[in-house]
Amino acid sequence: MSAEEKTYAVAFKPRAVKDISKLERTEQERIIDKIQKMRKGLRGDVRKLTAWTPEYRLRVGDYRILFEIENENIIIYRVVNRRDAYKTRR
Repeated sequence: MSAEEKTYAVAFKPRAVKDISKLERTEQERIIDKIQKMRKGLRGDVRKLTAWTPEYRLRVGDYRILFEIENENIIIYRVVNRRDAYKTRR
């Protein structure tokens, strides 16, 4: 089974939940929608990062969802504005 065909489970770290809760309702809905779409084969604007932990990012407008993949699980660490996304680590 290729990566495009896999369906992933999604888990949120407490910090990611806190990040999302601070956003406006429309942004929250947009981000959750993109995460749901990403579950099937990593759809969306997903890139593997080279020098960062977590290893991947999903771009949603001005926000970046920073996550890792462990087996069949997407673990979301942070949801941050793009200007701050690469300054923080977890």
